[in-house]
Amino acid sequence: MKHLAFAFLLLVLWVQPKVEAGDGFIRTRGVHFVLNGLPYYANGFNAYWLMYIASDPSQRSKVSSAFQEASSHGLTVARTWAFSDAGYRPLQSSPGNYNEQTFEGLDFVISEARKYGIKLILSLVNNYESFGGKKQYVDWARSQGQYLSSDDDFFRNTVVKGYYKNHIRTVLTRYNKFTGIHYKDDPTIMAWELMNEPRCTSDPSGSTIQGWIAEMASYVKSIDRNHLLEAGLEGFYGGSSPQRRSLNPGFNIGTDFIADNRIPGIDFATVHSYPDQWLSTSNDQSQLSFVNNWLSFSTYERDMLFNTVYNNIYSSARTGGVAAGGLFWQLLTEGMDSFRDGYDIVLSENPSTAGIIAQQSNKLYRIRKMYAHMRNVEKWKRAKANRRAQWLAGNRGKNIGN
Repeated sequence: MKHLAFAFLLLVLWVQPKVEAGDGFIRTRGVHFVLNGLPYYANGFNAYWLMYIASDPSQRSKVSSAFQEASSHGLTVARTWAFSDAGYRPLQSSPGNYNEQTFEGLDFVISEARKYGIKLILSLVNNYESFGGKKQYVDWARSQGQYLSSDDDFFRNTVVKGYYKNHIRTVLTRYNKFTGIHYKDDPTIMAWELMNEPRCTSDPSGSTIQGWIAEMASYVKSIDRNHLLEAGLEGFYGGSSPQRRSLNPGFNIGTDFIADNRIPGIDFATVHSYPDQWLSTSNDQSQLSFVNNWLSFSTYERDMLFNTVYNNIYSSARTGGVAAGGLFWQLLTEGMDSFRDGYDIVLSENPSTAGIIAQQSNKLYRIRKMYAHMRNVEKWKRAKANRRAQWLAGNRGKNIGN
């Protein structure tokens, strides 16, 4: 059964059962992520820009710096884009046609993440127009004579779905020129994400999104059984939990958090929380006021926010709960002013926030060490019991003692 909660400006993860193995891949067991037999907690960050920057070899030091700084603060997971459809410096310039230099940028990202001990969640397409997204796929199909009335036909049209499946196959089977490992075989990758925040407002019932997730999850798993998979949902309730719909923002985007995450092949759930975009009021001035207040947060207020969310994640993890980690938006490194969006964190420029992030990483690491100690004690007890049983069996019938 899925258990639910919300995070604030963080991606929070819950999991459902999957077979574990000791091969460096992150698996799930019950409501925990597991790495090589021990619970794993994801304190991490979003950095959508990694492949884009790395596609320019002269800028790759920024990727290395970001991973180095993240690792030094105990961050272990990064979520980033494995898509860029048409536009400037694309990954996929047209259906099935890929820019090798950009793909090598993603190769480099995975290689550097591996070097610094950071796992990756790779998103495969965008709901929005940034970096192409579903609109670009629909436009490609229209240019081939398909009559499509809505960008939401991304989820329905056979031709468009074929384009997307080809992208899935191309990325998952990619041979990394830096590591010499196919992506589907690389434990550096923690999980695939079907889409960044899928929405289908043309079908508020949620059935279109559910059908699409089921089809694509099955397709991903037909190629790659090593990695976890998540849908990329924001966390809005739907028809399967009508009593909870009042908790949603004041709009319906055609998703059902409970039903969508119960689809076979979906291994864990995600929640995004961006209140400036989710205000139920339609008053533009109210939204503008909220955004201005948000972006002018003082360091103290931002740190209070991080502390609040991190404390809830830690409390859940410490008591064996379902919150398996959080990823803040977004990490930058020095010299990236053009990528600033008001939510950015440059660790070297934000020492108090960086300290809170490192403290959370350390607290979650201590929980993992606690489980390791408990497992070692249990192994010692079992070994001791086995030795005693063997000794008793070997001495059965002998006169032992005086």
